[in-house]
Amino acid sequence: MSAPSVLITGAGGYLGSQLVAALAAGRDKFGCVVAADVREMPLEKCLPGIEYVQDDVRSPGMIQLFDRFKVDTVVHLASIVTPGKESNRQFEYSVDVQGTENVLIACSTTGVKKIIVSSSGAAYGYHADNPAWLTEDCPLRGNEAFAYSHHKRLVEEMLAHWRSAHPELQQVVFRIGTILGETVHNQITALFEKPRLIAIRGADSPFVFIWDQDVVGCLLQAIGSDKTGIFNVAGDGVLTIHEIAAKLGKRCLVLPPGLLRLALRVLKTFGLTQYGPEQLDFLRYRPVLDNTRLKAEFGYVPKLTSAQVFDLYLKARHGRGA
Repeated sequence: MSAPSVLITGAGGYLGSQLVAALAAGRDKFGCVVAADVREMPLEKCLPGIEYVQDDVRSPGMIQLFDRFKVDTVVHLASIVTPGKESNRQFEYSVDVQGTENVLIACSTTGVKKIIVSSSGAAYGYHADNPAWLTEDCPLRGNEAFAYSHHKRLVEEMLAHWRSAHPELQQVVFRIGTILGETVHNQITALFEKPRLIAIRGADSPFVFIWDQDVVGCLLQAIGSDKTGIFNVAGDGVLTIHEIAAKLGKRCLVLPPGLLRLALRVLKTFGLTQYGPEQLDFLRYRPVLDNTRLKAEFGYVPKLTSAQVFDLYLKARHGRGA
């Protein structure tokens, strides 16, 4: 079996850059490795043996790009996780959903054998009646109020259609929990930086975390194996918002849900926060991912539990003087 020719979309992002570094370190195991991103990679950051390409997942030129490098495996990571201040819902949809469709069309047109997609536990949605542990068979109900959650749901519905219409294109779909690592900074970690953590009365707000290097490990295994399917990617166990606060040495500000919803509505109206009242459900109904299928069927056992990766993040945070 010849070494796979791999193309990564969103290769300049937090996760993409770590995957590219891992692929560069194991160049003897892979054929051509193409790192594609909408941003140009600075020359000083380019790694030897990697083909860097500046391209947009929405571009019709994706077909020519895949054909040029004879790509047989695509790792699709490009999406808008944390929108910038100038972002809008239409732009985010064009990247998340239409960009994915464009990548799938390029895959089918050029004979790509496998696509590996980074989905999210957010695709399940933030709902009061979510089961305590979400398995891959649970319905995807990504809330329309949250662009990222809704778009991941739409992408997965598209992928399901593609599996039926284009069975020759193998799929691996990872529904990833909250990623933590030594240098991660995202919407979730921003909550941990506050002087006091917001807690909602009557809700534990459980978090499942996954070490960034475990996500990279899953991606590498998906590239190198013939496994296909849909898998939750999360460490074992959960941490409640109160347990997180205790580890941070902080207290929780416990608010009644009605009061918090009203406060967010007022603050959003006056432009004092980017978050609206829907953020209440984001905090209250955290999707908790069951990783049994990842371990039993895909064959990857996360090296760190949710608690262990949080402790790693906390140690690095203290090392930075945070």
